[in-house]
Amino acid sequence: MALLIWIGAAVTLVGLALLVWCILRVQAARRANLPDEEMRARLQKVIALNLGALLLSAIGLMMVVVGIALA
Repeated sequence: MALLIWIGAAVTLVGLALLVWCILRVQAARRANLPDEEMRARLQKVIALNLGALLLSAIGLMMVVVGIALA
C-alpha cells in the first residue's frame, strides 16, 4: 500500500502544479488589459483546466487516504 500512497502524492502534486499554472495564466491575462470579451474567453479556457486540476488533486488525496487506511 506504500506504492498507492506515493502515487497518490505524485498525482496530488501534479494537480497542485496545474493549479499554480492556472493562477499564473489568469494573472497574465489580467496584466494584459484585454477587452471584456477577450478576457472572458481566456478565463473560460482556464476555468475548465482549473476544475480538472482540482479534481486531480482530490483524487490524489483520496488515493493517499486509502493507502494509509489499508496500510
